Amino acid sequence: QVQLVESGGGSVQAGRSLRLSCAASGYSFTGNCMGWYRQAPGKEREGVATINPGGGTTYYTDSVKGRFTISRDNAKNMVYLQMNSLNPEDTAVYYCAAAAPNWRAGNWFGNCRFGYWGQGTQVTVSS
Repeated sequence: QVQLVESGGGSVQAGRSLRLSCAASGYSFTGNCMGWYRQAPGKEREGVATINPGGGTTYYTDSVKGRFTISRDNAKNMVYLQMNSLNPEDTAVYYCAAAAPNWRAGNWFGNCRFGYWGQGTQVTVSS
């Protein structure tokens, strides 16, 4: 079974930082790209960032470029999202995502096709 467990969310003031963590298990972590999605109140879930298996290639949605950094530690089966200069528009539930095998339905974001998501962690940014 594939399990993705997010942590690190919380409530912060605008301009502050948070680091989200995702622990993956039951998955071929080192051979697949990973990512982060988010869903704000009243909006659809959107892709935030992706990272390739080796960690050398990343992709970000325009609204977070220059502020967020995705990284991974393959030895620990962990992926992270460092979020700096947070603003109220970043308020959302953030979900860790893993690439889908070819037999599973998935959604394309960046150069990855994601088919698994975790339970989410809430990030709230106040003015």
